[in-house]
Amino acid sequence: MKKFIPEFILSLYHRCLSPVAAFWYGRPSRKLVVIGVTGTNGKSTVVDLTHKIFAAAGYRVASASSVRFIIDDREWQNDLKMTMPGRFFLQKFLWQALQKKCDTVILEVTSEGIKQSRERAIEFDVAALTNVTPEHIESHGGFHRYLAAKKKLFRELARSRKPHKAIVINGDDPHVEQFLKFLPENAWVYGLYLKEGAYTHEVKPQTCFVRHDAIHLTYQKIDFNLRLRGEFNAYNALCALTIALSRGIDISVARAALESSGGVAGRLEYVQEKPFSVVVDYAHTPDALTKVYGSLKPHTKRLICVLGAAGGGRDKWKRPEMGKIASKFCDDIILTDEDPYDEEPASILEDIKKGIEKKMPEVLLDRKEAIATAIKKAQAGDTVIITGKGSEPWMMARGGKKIPWDDREIARKILSEVPKT
Repeated sequence: MKKFIPEFILSLYHRCLSPVAAFWYGRPSRKLVVIGVTGTNGKSTVVDLTHKIFAAAGYRVASASSVRFIIDDREWQNDLKMTMPGRFFLQKFLWQALQKKCDTVILEVTSEGIKQSRERAIEFDVAALTNVTPEHIESHGGFHRYLAAKKKLFRELARSRKPHKAIVINGDDPHVEQFLKFLPENAWVYGLYLKEGAYTHEVKPQTCFVRHDAIHLTYQKIDFNLRLRGEFNAYNALCALTIALSRGIDISVARAALESSGGVAGRLEYVQEKPFSVVVDYAHTPDALTKVYGSLKPHTKRLICVLGAAGGGRDKWKRPEMGKIASKFCDDIILTDEDPYDEEPASILEDIKKGIEKKMPEVLLDRKEAIATAIKKAQAGDTVIITGKGSEPWMMARGGKKIPWDDREIARKILSEVPKT
């Protein structure tokens, strides 16, 4: 039906719906501290880490991400295949948080949600940026429009009536200056490679060591020993820490909360570590794939990947790029179905194959068979990395059909049936 409605009519509909929803629920964001986390990669992890810090500091917290929804002590999985659900969902979520006496809400904010004005009429106190790399190019009509959608959150925050507004920016991202201009008087900048003294509020560790199974960093002479993996998670932890500091939370409280966190479901999640590792990750962009493969490669004998890409015409440009990245890092490549929607699965994998250099990938449309094949190929010291879905509970097929799915559970079942070597 949407295909036959002019885009400007849809845009007007979405722009009108958000204020109506806010009015219906009594504009709940005005009575809450609302933190929005946007960016291409890392949003869900930052939301999770930030939630834990604020809860440890004594706040009553609600949060919404692509992984789960939490309101105080109630938690449920996000099985909607949508990070920012439409209609009245977000305003109702804020209202429900108020009813549960929450004072702080942390929202994952996506460019697709912004495009449909779902953040409109939510008055934010903090807007945080993880990073910006190409994604949703077809949907937005170009990277410049995708970037503009991210900026819209910061522009709206700058115009909001909240008294203690702040923006939190990754200073190592090449687009940092484009975001700083929206609230230069209270911009908090974090990063591993910042030029010392470049910003009024900057969070740069004096040291940062990323090991295979942990991150050790020092900031303001305080040591942080994090049970997280990969340099990208050092950035995620710094983003959460900076959000907390911008709201006046004591650094020792933030440290304790970060040190107690073991990561997020479906984000570099180890299903098995010995005799060979099996890892599930949500990575579905070239940048995320590079970071995940790059963090695993130095610590494994062979890297065996199970790789697919979403269908439905979503970001076709990135398919050969992901194949190219897999051929650079992985010793064995198995291509498989992911979320085909109404697109022919075989054609999606052909697009990925176009970027694969020198190596011949194995193509197995059945995702369960692909995971089983990868696990059976693995030997002691190897790593099997399954990307694209993370903790998602569904696979999206033709005609909007939702097939119950969980990469982690399937991997566990296969592992239980395969003799350990």
